[in-house]
Amino acid sequence: MASRKAFPLRINEELYRELEAWAQEDLRSVNGQIEFLLRRAVQQRNKRDSDPRQDAGPG
Repeated sequence: MASRKAFPLRINEELYRELEAWAQEDLRSVNGQIEFLLRRAVQQRNKRDSDPRQDAGPG
């Protein structure tokens, strides 16, 4: 299993409540939800960066 890095996260209370509700819907902890969303964002970024079609602008 990959090692995990713990670090403090300061977050707006309203955003935390939204993440908490979302995590409950997805049956995850808030920490698990944040990690899931960050992992998905990184995967999408990596996919976008590796797709040569994304480099071509319009016209």
